[in-house]
Amino acid sequence: MNLGQTSLVYFLSRLAASALGFVATVYFARLLGADALGIYYQVVALVSWLAILGQVGLSGAVSKRVSEGDDRKRYAAAAAVSIGVLFALLAVALAVFQPYVDAYVGHPATGYVVALLFATLAWSTVGSLLSGVHRVGTKGVLQTVKTGGRSLFQIGALVGGFELAGVFFGYVGGFLVATAFGVAVTARELSGIALPRRRHFRSLLEYAKFAWLGKLQSRLFNYTDILVLGLFVPSSLVGIYAAAWGISEFLILFAGAIGSTLFPEMSRMSVDGNPEEMRSLIEDALAYAGLLLIPGLVGGLIVGERLLAIYGEAFQQGATILVVLIVANLLMSYQHQLLNTLNAIDRPERSFRVNAIFVVSNVSLNVGLIYLYGWLGAAVATALSVAVSLVVAHRSLGAIVDFAIPYREIGRQWLAALAMGAVVLAGRRVENTYRLLEHNLATVFVLVGLGAGVYFLALLAISPRFRETVDRNLPVALPFRSA
Repeated sequence: MNLGQTSLVYFLSRLAASALGFVATVYFARLLGADALGIYYQVVALVSWLAILGQVGLSGAVSKRVSEGDDRKRYAAAAAVSIGVLFALLAVALAVFQPYVDAYVGHPATGYVVALLFATLAWSTVGSLLSGVHRVGTKGVLQTVKTGGRSLFQIGALVGGFELAGVFFGYVGGFLVATAFGVAVTARELSGIALPRRRHFRSLLEYAKFAWLGKLQSRLFNYTDILVLGLFVPSSLVGIYAAAWGISEFLILFAGAIGSTLFPEMSRMSVDGNPEEMRSLIEDALAYAGLLLIPGLVGGLIVGERLLAIYGEAFQQGATILVVLIVANLLMSYQHQLLNTLNAIDRPERSFRVNAIFVVSNVSLNVGLIYLYGWLGAAVATALSVAVSLVVAHRSLGAIVDFAIPYREIGRQWLAALAMGAVVLAGRRVENTYRLLEHNLATVFVLVGLGAGVYFLALLAISPRFRETVDRNLPVALPFRSA
């Protein structure tokens, strides 16, 4: 299977997982309301931050070291031991500070935080090993198992009357099921386990001392605004903001699939020394990072309010937030490819500097702008901090690798997205005038499906590069090919 097919398998797996998660979240929001959704996402955000301390960059380090092919068993064991010890320390700290944790969340949630943290760290370790042994497609499938299992457990618990507690237990259940399957796959790939030596711990820590900030950057991007919002606004607004964030994050899945697929290949090339192939991979990653986010931004401007109305009428007030968050994810999709390359070629110190700039700007802008402008300030702060780090990441990678930004290909995606937007806007006006469907969910599905079809057909028509990529990765030949 070539890289394009691997990316597609990974993406489709994550897409299915996210779709199941979306259904569960909508059911959750409609049944328990925005307040409960806000509490849930505050706990998830807190766990995501604590998971940084529970890994300190070790998950990225084990992917890198295992992908290099030497002493894979010992590196895997060293990572598992290290992360296990860190989890134990964090669990003790959470027990000591339980009153403060419960006061912040506004709910007796410390026990849930510990359980979610264990499940998160266990999956993170196994997922990193899967990437390291070049089983990215398997990892994507297990992402579907994780999110799908979590969603089914959560819905079952809600139907059974367990309310918010059931949502947390469902979260843990989904993660542990995927982790169990992942352990079986990695055990077979590694053919057992071997005791690590001191040099294996030292090698992981040498990489991790720079890589941990990359994890912090990811968590800051995903959850800083939610954590800070919890200090300034009611849980109901946090829940609406989180729903908007979930839709915008859905669109970055393909960019994540590209990065996850290319990381082990770039890592291998950095060892073999192949600058031409490396340059080609970087430019391909940048060419397709915004493939879904560009039309997603145009679509968000047109049907964002209807999308949020799926969660409930109260959620429609987050339409502006949704658009700003899609912009942030679009910028992050390009930044992610650049940092992914820096880490793959074993230059974590440069990635560290980029992430440090993002961390400082993100935290300071979120605190300041949320205090001044509320939840809109949170979305703007996230977008601005990503924009700053994107510029720095481009300069940092460009100083050591010769590559070009594929402006023409990105421009063609914008042209196709604008054509899509014109058709979707016309469709929305027809529906508003004649009330053909008279059901918001049906209208959203029709408009999104229509827009997706127009976008990809337009892109196939105007982009030889896209036609060639699609033709190369489909199991059947296209009726037309690029010249």
